[in-house]
Amino acid sequence: MHTGLSQLLTAIEPFKKAITQHKVYSLIRQPEHLHIFMQYHVYAVWDFMSLLKSLQNELTCTSIPWFPKGNADTRFLINEIVVGEESDVDHTGVRKSHFEIYLDAMRQSGADTRKIEVFLAELSTSHDLATSLAKSKVPIEAQEFVKFTFQLIESKKAYLQSAIFTFGREDLIPDMFYAIIQDLHLQAPEKMSIFKYYLERHIEVDGDHHSQLALQMTSNLCGTDAVKWEEAEQAVIEALKRRIQLWDGVYNQLINMPAEIRNQEKAVLA
Repeated sequence: MHTGLSQLLTAIEPFKKAITQHKVYSLIRQPEHLHIFMQYHVYAVWDFMSLLKSLQNELTCTSIPWFPKGNADTRFLINEIVVGEESDVDHTGVRKSHFEIYLDAMRQSGADTRKIEVFLAELSTSHDLATSLAKSKVPIEAQEFVKFTFQLIESKKAYLQSAIFTFGREDLIPDMFYAIIQDLHLQAPEKMSIFKYYLERHIEVDGDHHSQLALQMTSNLCGTDAVKWEEAEQAVIEALKRRIQLWDGVYNQLINMPAEIRNQEKAVLA
């Protein structure tokens, strides 16, 4: 293991721990709680796809005429991840991106998809990220999360994009959350089956195969350059801080839920 990678892993461990042990998970005990979580998390799922495609643009030739670009091993790694993320199969065997599967899960569970849909429609017209986020009334924590991702996309520094893709996204959902979803699925499988499937695919594809590919990609891009590894470490730490803030936003909304929902929660837990 390269020294830069070892130092990065040590430096980010406290931030990863803060995410996997975040107090927000203890509040998700019924579908209404999960809806709020999903209505924040969906923006991270979407900008993950944008980060993925940016890496593909940076590391491979995506224009015409085609010319060899970069290292063929690195081209293989990013293209392999893109295939899985952009054209996986849903619970019925239909080809869909992980983002589209997530939207299906939101709709099935009863979560509100209007803000993310309005945001995407606005962005497709205006091509102005900050304005589209604001006009769509996206939660401020989600806005800041997405803006940071796009700052790195706009930097055109593939090694930084690869670093936050590798260390800031793939393995940050704790076992506790999977257990909660299993319980919710037992209570209402007709509302939770797609989200349960999404998480299972996350474990099977993102958390295993893709994480290894992404790690190799980041190692290839940073190489033995100590400066790149240091920049990557700082970028990942900042990305993890934004994730913590995103979860803080969910937590704050959950603890301020209407009284009737809180009372319903007590009844469920009684």
